[in-house]
Amino acid sequence: MLKGTYKGLSKGMVILAILSMLSCKKDSMGSPDTEVPLHPVSLAVPANFPQPIPDAYNTLTEEGIALGRKLFYDKRLSASNTLSCASCHHQELAFSDGLALSNIGESRKDLHRHAPALINLAWMQNGFFWDGGSTNLESQAFAPLASEDEMHQNLYELEAELKAVPEYVAQFKKVFGRDINSADIVKAIAQFERTFISGNSRYDRYSRKETGATLSPDELKGLMLVNKHCKGCHAGELFTDDDYHNNGIDGDFSNDALEGLYKGRYRITYKPADLGKYKTPTLRNVMLTAPYMHDGRFATIGDVLTHYAGHVQVSPTTDALLYQDGGKPGIPLTADEKMAIITFLKSLTDESFISNTKLSNPNKQ
Repeated sequence: MLKGTYKGLSKGMVILAILSMLSCKKDSMGSPDTEVPLHPVSLAVPANFPQPIPDAYNTLTEEGIALGRKLFYDKRLSASNTLSCASCHHQELAFSDGLALSNIGESRKDLHRHAPALINLAWMQNGFFWDGGSTNLESQAFAPLASEDEMHQNLYELEAELKAVPEYVAQFKKVFGRDINSADIVKAIAQFERTFISGNSRYDRYSRKETGATLSPDELKGLMLVNKHCKGCHAGELFTDDDYHNNGIDGDFSNDALEGLYKGRYRITYKPADLGKYKTPTLRNVMLTAPYMHDGRFATIGDVLTHYAGHVQVSPTTDALLYQDGGKPGIPLTADEKMAIITFLKSLTDESFISNTKLSNPNKQ
């Protein structure tokens, strides 16, 4: 689960995790005496995508990805052995969960953040979580693992549980050349998550000018409107600028409850200019990933467009890109234009992504 807030993760555990990761940065493809050579993997980058920046400290291998896939779906990662990463990231929903604020975690309390979809993570270079509280895929995994409201797993106990499984012992030895440790657990999961590539929607085939690929007149109108009104944040073929914006869903951030969670990016940077800013999600598969926003407050895309058209809240950090109504906050859209945008967004659904057996639960095949 990627929505963790570090609650329940003690300073000592954080330091231990970081030190462990630092000590494991070398030899990410196994020790020289590994009996069976590993098989490096290059990501299958869609032709209309930019090239991702490879992770220098966690080289992708077939074996590492397979191990990460197994861990992603393993309920032993939670304290009660009832939750896996996939419990909040369902493939058929583009690895989102369909809930505003989940309460399936170990404490059964409502979380304060909406579970983001996991799409094209290999291109994310500017932080994870809605506020960018983690710098890379590897480190972010520690938060939901240890959070008392999510998986609430003791990392030492997790290592012991996995060491009791001979297959895991062999796989970790093969991939990393050493005994099971928490740093390598999250590195394997990150390898698998970097293969979550979605770039084969009808829009993509049209963008690549593949034979027979077309968009309807309404879809083309919607594409034009998205390019005109939304591309400032939902940029490029990834449909996200990988940055943080205050999109006007709130106008007051004076409530400092819950460790500053409602202050957005400011919680991490302590810069006043970052108050109310949250990570831009991709528009890819957006019709599968409702509800929307960092707290899941909008149930439908129609609700989202209604917000932008007439309910943008003004604060000192409201993004300048939203002042599209003659200098007033908001994006003027007619009912027909809203419908055209929704029609286009449907063309961003990637059926091959949500049905890709290489990303599904290996225990069910």
